Amino acid sequence: MILLDRVTKLYGRTNTALDRVSIHVEPREFVIIVGASGAGKSTLLKLLTKEEKPTSGKIVVGGLDYDKLRDKDIPLVRRKIGVVFQDFKLLPGKNVFENVSFALEIVGYGNREIAHTVPKVLDIVGLKGKEKRMPGELSGGERQRVAIARAVVRQPKILIADEPTGNLDPKYAWEIIKILEKINHYGTTVILTTHNQEIVNKLKRRVITISDGRVVSDRANARYTNEDSK
Repeated sequence: MILLDRVTKLYGRTNTALDRVSIHVEPREFVIIVGASGAGKSTLLKLLTKEEKPTSGKIVVGGLDYDKLRDKDIPLVRRKIGVVFQDFKLLPGKNVFENVSFALEIVGYGNREIAHTVPKVLDIVGLKGKEKRMPGELSGGERQRVAIARAVVRQPKILIADEPTGNLDPKYAWEIIKILEKINHYGTTVILTTHNQEIVNKLKRRVITISDGRVVSDRANARYTNEDSK
């Protein structure tokens, strides 16, 4: 599903964000990426979504070789990948239903398809009955649920969750993690970045640790300690 082969990313001549990183993620995997701020996690995610280009190395996502992609093909890549951010990025003037349906409208879905699809996704993330609520009327956990619904409503093959619990208290954080696990159970590959040791250690999933732009550990059922965040 995801292949990075000796990927290096330089900013300028001396700033090495990633240094010969090789990662292989199978379809339907749930992978956690950890590392200190500035370790290279954000750069890695930007490479996957084609916001950045590698300086060297090969990236293949969902069967698409990024070296061979033309600019007009980039929207196709991004339809395969849903992204959830720490700060929600909801449209404040649109209600829950409209925030989620907007992701379908911009790629040409009709009203009938939208009316059929959006309620199903809102039910999956636990927002049934709150379709008309505005973002300002929701808790932080509920806003993140809307963001997840918007990210998966087009049924992407991959979901990237970039610190999705960073602004949430523990109760809401675990609710979000459970939703990500449910989405993974339905067949979506999930890439989660987090600094939350408790989440990593309880999930017992594959953990990839990045430090100074390099993969320093890649282990199944791994634990995350204070040393990993330094």
